[in-house]
Amino acid sequence: MPDSFQSPVNASTRYCAVYGQPIKHSASPAMQNAGIAALKLNWRYLAFEVDPANLREAIAGAKAMNFIGLNLTVPHKLLAVEMMDALDESARVWGAVNTVRFEGKDAAGKWQPLGLFADSLPGEVRSQGFNTDADAITRSLREDLRFEPKGATALVLGAGGAGKVAALKLASENVAELFLVNRTTGKAQAVATEIQHRYPTVKVAIGYPAKPVDLLLNATSLGLKPDDALPWDESTFPLNRAGTIYDMIYRPAETLLLKAAKAAGRRTANGLGMLLYQGAKALELWTGQNPPIQLMREALERNIYG
Repeated sequence: MPDSFQSPVNASTRYCAVYGQPIKHSASPAMQNAGIAALKLNWRYLAFEVDPANLREAIAGAKAMNFIGLNLTVPHKLLAVEMMDALDESARVWGAVNTVRFEGKDAAGKWQPLGLFADSLPGEVRSQGFNTDADAITRSLREDLRFEPKGATALVLGAGGAGKVAALKLASENVAELFLVNRTTGKAQAVATEIQHRYPTVKVAIGYPAKPVDLLLNATSLGLKPDDALPWDESTFPLNRAGTIYDMIYRPAETLLLKAAKAAGRRTANGLGMLLYQGAKALELWTGQNPPIQLMREALERNIYG
């Protein structure tokens, strides 16, 4: 495993970062710095706690300082859509931005990733927003839980940035029925309306199902802190009604939801796989190179599991 800090920071070092609130739990720096070192780039990946009220200024600051790119986590993914200079098709389709690539115009007037400008930086720079979460969600579900969305039933907890993308992605892969639960019912209803418009063959309902489902997916942030409330109503929906349970949270590695799910004899997985695949795609977008996925996975596992 290459040392994530194999060369000292110098005046030529370039930077990437993740913005979130909270951010101290993030394993992205461990994963991305391992990938960057393996690619022998003089880059560093940092983490910053950014209040949503300051997100626009924080993105503008990174752009002004010629950062290579950004990752965005809770609670910034929906807010950032309106803050980008340009949106990739992935961000338009899924309605959320979790990866920002800063780009400059080359001699031919074509926009290129800033990471490709080795000698002199361009005068004109823009931000382009991408979504690498959607594909990462279903890849992780298939690999970690052997869950195939087509024809399945799923209960999604949370209708924020992560929950919206998860629900839309599952609908796009032809789940038979989706149940959406959110603290603010209006948000869940907005996601349901969008699904009904875009994927009319998928049945969508708001609230807990009275019947078993194939998948329960937690896309809320409840579980990050030890004193968090449970992300689901256990009196309304016993966990033995779910065939498999996926928690997007990866730190702690076993949340109260996953502990309860294991006690109920359910198959479970945390969000390490999703984090890995969305991050690897982000590194590919910034570098134009194939990411060293296995090395990045090993770095994540060391950081999360110790």
